[in-house]
Amino acid sequence: MSDTLSSRRARAALRTSARISVELLLVLVMLAVFLWLLGRMWSVVWPLIVGLLLTTLTWPLTRFLLRRGWRPALAASVVTVLFLLVALGVVALIAVPVASQSGELTDGVVEGVQRLREWASGPPLNIGDDQITKAFDTAAARAQDGLGSMVTAVVTGVSTVVNGVVTAVLALFLMFFFLKDGPRFLPWLARQLPGRLAIDVPTVAARSWDTLGAFVRSQAAVGLLDAVLIGLGLWIVGVPLVLPLAVLTFVSAFVPIVGALFAGFVAVLIALVSNGLTDALLVLAIIVVVQQLEGNVFQPMIQSRGLGLHAAVILLAVTLGGSLAGIVGSLLAVPVAAMIAVAWNYVREQLSDSAEELGLDEAHSGDVAPS
Repeated sequence: MSDTLSSRRARAALRTSARISVELLLVLVMLAVFLWLLGRMWSVVWPLIVGLLLTTLTWPLTRFLLRRGWRPALAASVVTVLFLLVALGVVALIAVPVASQSGELTDGVVEGVQRLREWASGPPLNIGDDQITKAFDTAAARAQDGLGSMVTAVVTGVSTVVNGVVTAVLALFLMFFFLKDGPRFLPWLARQLPGRLAIDVPTVAARSWDTLGAFVRSQAAVGLLDAVLIGLGLWIVGVPLVLPLAVLTFVSAFVPIVGALFAGFVAVLIALVSNGLTDALLVLAIIVVVQQLEGNVFQPMIQSRGLGLHAAVILLAVTLGGSLAGIVGSLLAVPVAAMIAVAWNYVREQLSDSAEELGLDEAHSGDVAPS
């Protein structure tokens, strides 16, 4: 008898496991189809995402103007123009000083390369001139062999710049419409959905919006902290173009990993060509220390407080997003993880409320005496 019960339980467990496996497989298939459709529509989805991120950054000022009695169209127009002027001012703040000292920087680059060559030829490396020349010849030969690839890369780079400009223009227009009509979106969405969805979906959307705003504000706080610390270090060392480099550090903070590497490379290069190898190494050490503090201390702490995510979850999300979709994946990994957490917390709240209501109903039904 016991053997029969055991075999029945084993078959029941296998059937349950098979059913769960099939359901999980269907979920994965649906997820793969969704990601495929997302990739096909990426030219539209990406400007939409950028527009939403910009809207979260500019919404507090728009909300302030709306509360002062401004018309939505006027408030959105003023905020959009101000944002555009600030963005152009940031670009000018970086480009103008660099362009004015481009000649000095070019001469410094040549001098810096010569210094590196002299340093490499001395102790402890003791690399001879013939080895250095051979290395340069090998690099030149590889560059000549890869001329076709270089041309293709240039064409691809030009196409990328054009796509970036188109994306920026679309995102700017979308930001204007989001600022203008954003408060009317959730009521409109509630009217379009039937039954319980008219309550659940707008609620999750509102919480996701708050989460997205927290993410952008946390990125801005981290970028500002990086800019202040690195800018202070550059000023102490005596590196020129401190203000443009600090602004570049702040802007690059919104592009995880690659942005920090690019800003650090520019700062080290300018220190090398302007102040020499010693100061360049000092700048490199400062940037490494600040970036380590930012990546392992400041960013997890700030984002975990603003997003309600554990620091380990943030680190894992950024790693996974970067491995799946590169820079864009790293940029979107944290807000996507936070919005998934928002949806899960809401579902858990609803399930808990349903379980409590079910328990109360059973308790009330148990109080009724049988006839």
